[in-house]
Amino acid sequence: MKIYSYLRRNSFFLELIYFLFIASLGFSILRSLDVKTPTFKPRNLDLFFTCVSAATVTSLSTVEMEVFSNTQLVILTILMLIGGEVFTSMLSLYIRTLFCKPSLSPASSGHLINVDPESLNNDNNNMLALKYKSLKFLSLVVLFYLLCVHLLSMVSVFLYINSISSARDILKQKNLHAVTFSIFTIVSTFSNCGFIPTNENILIFRKNSGLLLILAPQILLGNTFYPPVLRSLIWTIGRFTKKEESRYLLRNSKGLGYHHLLSYKHSYLLVITVLVFLMVQFILLSSMEWSLGSLRDMNVYQKLVGILFQTVNTRHAGESIVDLSTISSAVLVLFIMMMYLPPYTTFLPVGAGTCEQGSKRCSKVMENLKFSQLTYLVIFIIIVCITERKQIVNDPLNFNVLNIVFEVISAYGNVGLSTGYNCGRRTEPNGGCQNKWYGFSGKFSDEGKVVIILVMIFGRLKKFNINGGKAWKLL
Repeated sequence: MKIYSYLRRNSFFLELIYFLFIASLGFSILRSLDVKTPTFKPRNLDLFFTCVSAATVTSLSTVEMEVFSNTQLVILTILMLIGGEVFTSMLSLYIRTLFCKPSLSPASSGHLINVDPESLNNDNNNMLALKYKSLKFLSLVVLFYLLCVHLLSMVSVFLYINSISSARDILKQKNLHAVTFSIFTIVSTFSNCGFIPTNENILIFRKNSGLLLILAPQILLGNTFYPPVLRSLIWTIGRFTKKEESRYLLRNSKGLGYHHLLSYKHSYLLVITVLVFLMVQFILLSSMEWSLGSLRDMNVYQKLVGILFQTVNTRHAGESIVDLSTISSAVLVLFIMMMYLPPYTTFLPVGAGTCEQGSKRCSKVMENLKFSQLTYLVIFIIIVCITERKQIVNDPLNFNVLNIVFEVISAYGNVGLSTGYNCGRRTEPNGGCQNKWYGFSGKFSDEGKVVIILVMIFGRLKKFNINGGKAWKLL
């Protein structure tokens, strides 16, 4: 119990160390392996950037994905899996059950008038034992959920690739294995990372509506729909097995310390909120881009499925079927707002935040020093504008403030969407400029890339400062 209390008090630093460790380990392995293209080898900073992006499930890239060999893609797949929110939350549950087993021995001190101490002890022990059993049951449910969704989805993508000639031909052209593509894509999609092992991301599959319909639910199941589906799964298991742990989890979701297990009211409001956000984005994107850009050569059915897929991605995944540099500013601004919102945002407040149980008091000094999330983002945007000030002057159409804001918010939200870089927009012709299939960050200076790395890590740990900035009173 003492070990778990220590881990809980220092959870921010432990998670920070965890993400830095897996990113650094992945970088060391990637650097030791040969890339697919013998004529080009990524710089160490770009490799580390890619590993941080995979570990924090962001998918911003400074290297084209087809540079990596099949073995390197496997390493990136592992990074995305163990960096995903569902996996890390499951890991925390297992650590909690490992170090937090209750002591069922009778209390050695303390007396109550008119109360049988032995009976009271037994009741307390029974409740502690039930809570412990419920946490173990919850960890098994999350593991079952993780395995089932991944396995079923991988099989579905593999069967689709082998059944549809257009998708199969793309993989042959790209020299990608169907198994590797299926596993990599599903792990990336479920974890809401957004990496696809093709340079064009999912854009090259924009007419494969069946594949998009397979992937779209994975994005929701690994993020915004995870709490309501998890609660429904626990209810279903309890309904058929009559397990006491199931009833305990559903009735005591707030007191368990697993923030993905929301109350019925919060889960209900979350589903409505997500659907409304999707509808708003779908209507705006359809009305503004129906006959433009990447949607121009698609039929009506393909456009409907593609626009739906794109709107599902804008919250926290980074897969895109359109060139974001060509869409209207109004849509970009809406996407920025969607990327900024936390995954479990709802229309109505469910409850006020309180200090964690067991802590003696909240640290007033630290609370007063914390800025709000928006303040930190403004600071990061200013720093990027400083590091890229020369390019803002020399290349204003690409390095405009809107594109920089979009990139920083995408990194903070661990989304990975990017407007990219277009050589045709340069005001001064440059014969050496080549368009690449990686994000806008790939054209940043080394200092700017380091800032984006910090933003991705900060965004992955933003839950520890979600209530920051309350010391400021705007009157």
